[in-house]
Amino acid sequence: MDYILPPIFPPLTVTDQMGRRVAVPFSPQRIVSLVPSQTELLFDLGLGEKVVGITKFCIHPVEARAKSTVIGGTKNFNFEKIAALKPDLIIGNKEENYQAGIEQLAANYPVWLSDISTLPEALDMIRRVGFISGAKEKAEAMATEIDASFAALATDKNAISAAYFIWRKPYMAAAKGTFIDNMLLRAGFSNVFAGQARYPEISAEQLAAAAPQRILLSSEPYPFNEKHLAEFQAICPAAKIEIVDGELFSWYGSRLRKSAAYFSQLR
Repeated sequence: MDYILPPIFPPLTVTDQMGRRVAVPFSPQRIVSLVPSQTELLFDLGLGEKVVGITKFCIHPVEARAKSTVIGGTKNFNFEKIAALKPDLIIGNKEENYQAGIEQLAANYPVWLSDISTLPEALDMIRRVGFISGAKEKAEAMATEIDASFAALATDKNAISAAYFIWRKPYMAAAKGTFIDNMLLRAGFSNVFAGQARYPEISAEQLAAAAPQRILLSSEPYPFNEKHLAEFQAICPAAKIEIVDGELFSWYGSRLRKSAAYFSQLR
């Protein structure tokens, strides 16, 4: 009986969210993920066995560390470890990764980059990653589920003024152009620092002058906890201050399936 060779498919040339043209194999078998939320997405799409490399910040799911090699951080890649993994696809992000490192990787491997500041862009990323990695149907179903959960999120017309802090010493808030700002809007909040860009440093005087009704202290990247509540209460005595789950405000992959329900409880 003659042995029949499996079909060989040419690479797919796709466009990433940065507008870059990337030739990826059909379908990739050795994926390195450089972003925690996108690592979790790949596993939730049933592609965990194909993920050979992750960053030290990729904490979800818990089995990712056991199945994949840690290749450094999101902004300091270990290029030797990545080379040893022989990836046929690397998935990163414009904001979370660093340009010089991405350019070095792109010279040797297919590198697909996301660029996300809104929910529609996150849903687009989920669908595109599913398509290029061989899980198109699962990704479409997931994106549809997330979209529906946000569409059903009931918020009244009177948005609650809020400040969302991601860092301490110096204080840094999420402002215009960030995914967090878009999530705040969808959760029914009006960002008091929306007039500033990205992640500005905010003085105590600026915060007091802004006088938000709510101050949301993110659980990440700075680990705000209960001991910090009094510190902010002294600046804004009339504000309601609470610790919030930073992953549900800033992770733009499959974790978004939990975000809308969480937001509805914050109102």
